[in-house]
Amino acid sequence: MAIIQGMCTSFKRELMLALHDFDTATFKLALYTSTADLSPATTAYTASGEVVGTGYTAGGVALSAVAPSLDGTVALVDFADAAWPAATLTARGALIYNSSSSDRAVAVLDFGADRSAVGATFTVQFPAATAASAIVRIV
Repeated sequence: MAIIQGMCTSFKRELMLALHDFDTATFKLALYTSTADLSPATTAYTASGEVVGTGYTAGGVALSAVAPSLDGTVALVDFADAAWPAATLTARGALIYNSSSSDRAVAVLDFGADRSAVGATFTVQFPAATAASAIVRIV
């Protein structure tokens, strides 16, 4: 099993079909252990390999989305950092998905190593909303 970071291939097609509305849809972030099998080929949220721990609820947390914007010729969307307070868990990666549209996958995140919290806040910090670093961007 592996977690391979990238924008989900199905998401790219679904954008052209208008299945993701970043102004009104609910996007979520689910956490996964190293046993998960996630990659750009992932098409939807799955509970397989999802984190189980104190302070974590299956399905993850809703993300606060910033309105889509442009940085030069690059379209992007930014999310506020996601946090699980008073959590005891270990995660290797995460999945951003659209819970308003059949749990369709958007992007897989690989943390590069197991990250843990023991009775503390577990935070996923998103990169700056720029053409070079936004987590979701169309170049």
